[in-house]
Amino acid sequence: MNFKFTIQQYQSKAVESVAGVFDGQPEGTLEEFMVRGELFHSYANRRVLLRDEKLLENIRKIQADNNIYLSEKIVHDGLGACSLDVEMETGTGKTYVYIKTMFELNKRYGWSKFIIVVPSIAIREGVMKSFTNMSEHFMEQYGKKFQPFIYDSNKLEAVMNFSQDSGLQAMIINVQAFNARDKSSRRITQELDNFGSRQPLEVLKETRPIIILDEPQKMGGEATHEALKRFDPLFTLNYSATHKQHHNLVYDLDAVNAYEQKLVKKIQVIGFEAKNLHGTSGYMYLDKIERYPNKGPRARLEFEVRHKNGIKRETKLLKVRDDLFELSNQLAEYQGYIVNEIEPLQGFVTFSNGIAINVGDLVGDSSEQVVRRAQIRKTISLHFEKEKTLFHQGVKCLSLFFIDKVSHYRKYDSEGREINSEYGEIFEEEYNALLNEYTTGDSDYARYLRNIDVSKTHTGYFSIDKHGHKVDSSLKRNSDISDDISAYDLILKDKERLLSFENPVRFIFSHSALREG
Repeated sequence: MNFKFTIQQYQSKAVESVAGVFDGQPEGTLEEFMVRGELFHSYANRRVLLRDEKLLENIRKIQADNNIYLSEKIVHDGLGACSLDVEMETGTGKTYVYIKTMFELNKRYGWSKFIIVVPSIAIREGVMKSFTNMSEHFMEQYGKKFQPFIYDSNKLEAVMNFSQDSGLQAMIINVQAFNARDKSSRRITQELDNFGSRQPLEVLKETRPIIILDEPQKMGGEATHEALKRFDPLFTLNYSATHKQHHNLVYDLDAVNAYEQKLVKKIQVIGFEAKNLHGTSGYMYLDKIERYPNKGPRARLEFEVRHKNGIKRETKLLKVRDDLFELSNQLAEYQGYIVNEIEPLQGFVTFSNGIAINVGDLVGDSSEQVVRRAQIRKTISLHFEKEKTLFHQGVKCLSLFFIDKVSHYRKYDSEGREINSEYGEIFEEEYNALLNEYTTGDSDYARYLRNIDVSKTHTGYFSIDKHGHKVDSSLKRNSDISDDISAYDLILKDKERLLSFENPVRFIFSHSALREG
């Protein structure tokens, strides 16, 4: 499948807010120059020819149009002619915006050398994927394509091409590649023979690159700032939802505005509350309340039922006056539990003994496994409900579980084969228990579900060790971000296939370290 991108007015306004800062800059092309006795033939962005007074005038005009506090001065911050802030809420397409801004700056002013600095491998891989996905979209608008590449200290010929090629060039680099102390990070400042005894950093500096900082608040403090100065940027653009350091703000789409414009959704939290932890009452879990047009509401309640071979937990649809004592085959702990009221709007059930239970409540068992099972069951149930609607719109529904340890979901047998662990087994049990409700009849959705094997509809996206086994992602010191690239490949590099109905995967288990992914 291929992604289709729609031009959004608010994104176009963000692009114009940056490009408009340089109104009055003469149209031009790259500056061509020779290096070291015509040894190298290179190109650089043309200098910003506007004086500070004109830049400030342009910035204040844009700020007034965008209802932003007017700047009193240009903020250079040692990073070029100016340092501009664009504030956009997560999920509103800031990557799309700054890539389009790059095209627009090239169209208006001829600037073609850009360096995108990111805080982690996850974001770096995502930006590279965005360039690929958006290539044809921007080709239709601008008739050009960027030549993006990821900086690799072992493949520095790409840096030389960045300097010598007159086309649209974008280098994507994570901050650790030039702001760390390991051997590979130091190569950018080493004099190399194949660079004419120059540093790669020196080659980049000569191009007067425009630097784009993606999530600058995650890139450290003064050390990173000083390292960025060495690139001698033409100017700097900062894109984030939560800026720590403030410069000249030219566009602001905060969380409230994004929600009011229906660009993002409000997060809804479904809680699970454990009550009566000493076991004085029988186990109950109220999953949900169902409403019907021609009869009263029904409560989907899980409780324990006595059988000849022991006591099992079962889920039943209850109506008013149903007696749990009788339905449980006379388990003593359910005496007095006759359904008195089922309230669908506020989501609770009361019993004749005065006890009430809300949707999502657990009564009588607070063990971690019971809570995890309830969470997994609730997620599957909500998935089916949403998927049933989205399926007829041609939209695939995905659900994601963040878990604490890979071993809770997958393990390996004595022969090294991958098999279900606790969460995997719980998922398949609960999925099969709920599946029958949605596979009755001959609808397209029912047929779709019947053709999916439960073992193939869930998978784990985790880091891979040298033996090919899935493992917990390792974290960088003093950080919650993983630098293990194997953890991101499937989600970030193969998302087109993941979003296709031909791929049976609909439920994803992921280690919590994959925050950026």
